[in-house]
Parts: sequence; C-alpha cells; structure tokens
Amino acid sequence: MMPVLHSTKNLEILEPPTATREGVGVFEYTDHFSLFHFGRMPDSIPGKGEATCRMAVFNFAMLEAAGVRTHFRRFIPPNRIEFALARVPNPAAGPQTPAAGNYLIPVQVLFRNELPKGSSVHRRIAAGQLTPAELGLDDIPAVGETLRQPIIEYATMLDEVNQFIPPRHAQRRAGLSQAQFQAMRRIAVTVNDVLTARARAVGLSHCDGKVEFLVSGDGQLVLADSPGTPDESRLMYGGVHCGKQVLRNWYVNQGLEVPVNTLIAQHVPWEQWPRPASLPPAFGPIMSDLYRSLAETWTGEHLWDTPDLQSATHAVAHLIGR
Repeated sequence: MMPVLHSTKNLEILEPPTATREGVGVFEYTDHFSLFHFGRMPDSIPGKGEATCRMAVFNFAMLEAAGVRTHFRRFIPPNRIEFALARVPNPAAGPQTPAAGNYLIPVQVLFRNELPKGSSVHRRIAAGQLTPAELGLDDIPAVGETLRQPIIEYATMLDEVNQFIPPRHAQRRAGLSQAQFQAMRRIAVTVNDVLTARARAVGLSHCDGKVEFLVSGDGQLVLADSPGTPDESRLMYGGVHCGKQVLRNWYVNQGLEVPVNTLIAQHVPWEQWPRPASLPPAFGPIMSDLYRSLAETWTGEHLWDTPDLQSATHAVAHLIGR
C-alpha cells in the first residue's frame, strides 16, 4: 500500500463535495518534498511551504486575470489556501463524465518548452518507449534544446505510479467529449504561455510543467492544484535547477535512488521498501535560500533575509559540484 502522505500538502476538508456542489478544502503547504513516487522524503526544507504557497497564490491571480478559471478561493497566510474541492473518482469504477458533476479529472496535462538534462523525454526515447515523431519532432532532441513549439503530453493520475498515455486514452480516462478535451488542452497551453512569460520577465527558464483540472458542479473545466510552483514546474536560473530536481539529481548521482517501479512490479508492500537516505546537512540551508529567493524573484515580494537568486543558485551549483 502506498503511503497516505504522498503529497507535500496537508488537506483539511471544511465542506465535503457532492455531485452538484463543490466542497471547500484548505491546503497547507509543508516544508516536505517528495521524490521517485516514494512519498515524503526523510528531510524537510525550512521555508519551502510558505515560499511555494506564495508563488501559487501569485500564479492563481495572474491566471485568473488571463481568463483561466481556477479552484482558488483565498489565501490564508502564511502557507495555506482555501479552494473549491471536487470529488476524487475511483479509476477502477470507469471514467466519470461532466454530466456526473464535480469531479477531479484523473489526467494531468504536461507541457515542455525545453528539454534540460533530467527530462524524461530523453530517457523514454533511449528506452524505445517514445519516438520523436510522436512528439511532433523531426529528430531526437538534444539535451538542453529549446523547442520551437511546446510539446503537450498526458499522464494518468491516482495510480501507484502515473504513466504517460496517448491523447485518445487520456480523453477516455478524463470522460470528456472531443470538444471538451480540446478545450482542456487549450487552457493548458494558455497556462503554459502565462507562466513562461512570467519566467522570462524575471530571468528564469520555464522548462516544463504540468496542470490538473476538475469539472465543476456546472460542468465547466477548472484549473486545480498549484500551477507554476517548483513542485509542478521545472524552473531554471543560469542553468541551475530551482527546485527538487537538485535533490533528485543528488540521489541518482549517489546511487541512492529508491527503485519504486521495480518494487511495485515485484508487489513489495510499501512498508517493506528501503528507507531513503537523508540528505547531507549542508542541503537544508542552501535549499531553503533557493526556495525563498525563487519565490521573492517570482512574486516581487521581499519577506525574508535571503540572498538574491543569482547568489542562491551559485551556492547550489557549488554544493553539487558544478
């Protein structure tokens, strides 16, 4: 059984949702981080939760101004948001449809603007799981390549390990008509455009990201989760990752990655999985500065006694030996 604390956010339900009415929930953004589909890792990063929450609040306002309907209701400082809560479907029960009213769509939409080292695209092409043609590309993309047009992909949600799926499977799983599915894609493209423009304005690269959606009680598509935060988007400054990819790379380079896919394939219960190693102590303060500096750069707020983003990313690069 996978851990309950797979998310780095704590959920409080104030009003449960029904088929005809959204509920009300509160997300508390914690200082935890998750990697490898394991769940929460053993360490935490001081200030990560508040920094991520403030970026989410800023992005919801920016996206609403661009005409994107979101589930955001209000900010509860310093690290919580209130939001419209949808029902979570059981994938084994078959797809919901908008006629059923108010449900989380069990499909995530991914967009890719650049393909930095660590992008799953290179790994899947090398393994024969993906071809450039399936992505609309003529050749195998180079590491670090900036794409002429964003790549849009789909993946499952609510599975033990989520899997990439082709559009036709994504549409069926989402329970949407062709028109509704295309509308979801257009909204995802708009979200990507807005976030990419913001990143460019503050000197960052928005390499890739993902978004989630719910169907509201009145049958409309609504943007959910926390788009554009370092938990949902890959942001880079001066060639340095500004988020948990730094930590993922350290685990992989040290040979400490948790082999989740193998463990699940062998039906090993989560309780018997090996426990991840702790990070070296130096990571805590440096990653804390990184998250806070990223949030200040992104939102324009200045709340902490934190180095600027250039200094914070230089410290990260030194830490990981670049």
